[in-house]
Amino acid sequence: MRIILVTPDEPFYLSENITYLLKNLKRNNHKVVSCVLLSPSPYGRRETFFSKSQKVLSIFGLSFFIYYSLKYIKTKLFKPSVKKVLNLNKVPLISLQNSINHKVSLDIINSYKPHLIISILGNEIFKSKILSLPTYGCINLHSSLLPEFKGVMPSFWVLLKKENYTGVSVFKMDEGIDSGPIISQKKIAIAKNTTQKDLIISTKKIGMELIIESVEKIKSGKIDYINNPIGKGTYFSFPKKSDVNEFLKQGGKFF
Repeated sequence: MRIILVTPDEPFYLSENITYLLKNLKRNNHKVVSCVLLSPSPYGRRETFFSKSQKVLSIFGLSFFIYYSLKYIKTKLFKPSVKKVLNLNKVPLISLQNSINHKVSLDIINSYKPHLIISILGNEIFKSKILSLPTYGCINLHSSLLPEFKGVMPSFWVLLKKENYTGVSVFKMDEGIDSGPIISQKKIAIAKNTTQKDLIISTKKIGMELIIESVEKIKSGKIDYINNPIGKGTYFSFPKKSDVNEFLKQGGKFF
């Protein structure tokens, strides 16, 4: 199967997971023919680096800002980026100057003749033309037990809401937000004293495994879709400072 990835050059947790994904897709005789490499977009929003930094500091506080600033520097110095991982695996990179839904972007993507598009941490809603472009459509990874906790930063919201369980879902994309039929899903218990960092790391790894599982289901044509009903479940947007204060007040930890 010819696959295109759509993913950002996320500096903290993604590169080792992309390494795992590429290795196992290749092992299963799939070819990642290209990757639409997006600029890092924390928490699902397109913004300038300065704007992102300001927002992180103002909402999440100084200790969070310092921790991830140091982690960013350490990662840049000692870990391969997503871009480098893709280059090492000889995956051609696509840098789009327009929205992924723009005709020029569609023409570029279509030139690779993809059977499937896999979106990981994407920051755009796919419209009908991109959704129908690949033979088998587009799939997306979301780190919650859909239909609950749709939207942004589920790892934060499940801890704030003191959930006992969360999950990871891979679903076939439609024009909604986290609303397509679910191909593969796994429920995860949240242990006491779990940090947001713990949850991000565990759900990313499980997410790669579910993507691989989903691709095999698509290849075989044997998919028992799990319903992801429109209008059901919960949706959360970017947290406010008051949400972060409540999270910390009740003993929540980011790392």
